[in-house]
Amino acid sequence: MEKLIITAAICGAEVTKKHNPNVPYTVEEIANEAEKAYRAGASIIHLHVRNDDGTPTQDKERFRACMEAIRERCPDVIIQPSTGGAVGMTNEERLQPVYLKPEMATLDCGTVNFGGDDIFVNTENTIIYFANKINELGIKPELEVFDKGMVDMALRLHKKGIIKGPLHFNFVMGVNGGISGEPRDLIFLSESIPKDATWTVTGIGRFEFPLATMAILMGGNVRVGFEDNVYISKGVLANSNAELVEKVVRIAKELGREIATPDEARKILGIVR
Repeated sequence: MEKLIITAAICGAEVTKKHNPNVPYTVEEIANEAEKAYRAGASIIHLHVRNDDGTPTQDKERFRACMEAIRERCPDVIIQPSTGGAVGMTNEERLQPVYLKPEMATLDCGTVNFGGDDIFVNTENTIIYFANKINELGIKPELEVFDKGMVDMALRLHKKGIIKGPLHFNFVMGVNGGISGEPRDLIFLSESIPKDATWTVTGIGRFEFPLATMAILMGGNVRVGFEDNVYISKGVLANSNAELVEKVVRIAKELGREIATPDEARKILGIVR
């Protein structure tokens, strides 16, 4: 079994300091959280950025400032900007960070309800447009999947040569409107992708650590962080993203799975630095 790749999603676009006062907004706060998560065992930093008041932004220069600050503290970590942005952003807004040519970026593979009137829109043409731009810039895509139909979309576009291999999926589970976070659902998704593909699981809220434990046992990889869950245990707020990463590391060690360094993660994912 390959070593475990841990991704830290340190702030997201929606969670705020009202949910947990330790959610980072400023460049300094984001760099601090990224460094602590990296020191704890994360080899990938999944990056959204905020204005200093906490509002989400996809501004390229804000991404540049945060990425430079992170690299200064942990030069070998893999930085994975989000092209999801926040609900309501245009395609061009969302794509801004890819022009900084990161090693990885997310590629959302379908539309999903986010509760209430919020719809995260990714039409087939949007997916193709984003995939072509990511290919053009030589970036490794992480295929964001909120439901089984998104796996099928990714595989169809891969067959057409639009999404390039080797394929790496992120199963985001437990979102209101997407697939649930039950064990059967992770088994279903993981068995729906090619045998040579890699995958990560992102459990939202209470699903975070049960699904992380399953992924460790199944040979998958794990994402944790404030974007997905602000609690270290039921009713207890996490002090940092690092605390969430450390919990995954402890579980992995108990189950006999070693943790991948950033360079080992690059090798597993087929990233050429």
